[in-house]
Amino acid sequence: MSIQRIDAGQRMSDAVIHNHTLYYTSVPDDPHLEADIAGQTASALAAIDAILSRVGADRTCLLDVTIFLTDVADFAAMNKVWDEWVPAGSAPVRCTVQAALMDPRYKVELKVVAAV
Repeated sequence: MSIQRIDAGQRMSDAVIHNHTLYYTSVPDDPHLEADIAGQTASALAAIDAILSRVGADRTCLLDVTIFLTDVADFAAMNKVWDEWVPAGSAPVRCTVQAALMDPRYKVELKVVAAV
């Protein structure tokens, strides 16, 4: 059994690969924490692009995405950014839930599973 931990720290890894499957969680990066939901979503999606590229994959490899929003009123604006980002015909299974996130500045967090 091979498990690859990417940038592993004491508390968590940036990503984990097991059985050709990537597990990753994305949040907006620091310069975007004051942005609206569209800006934060774009920032988190850019981070997903970066990790997918790093492991030799792309958006078409997404299998499952869970999106956490702090405010359900942001659902339509988040979806607008999402719809422009996800490739036509390659949409993963997706679930969106409302949640209180660990950093009160976060408006969105995405949990990603992808084939690699």
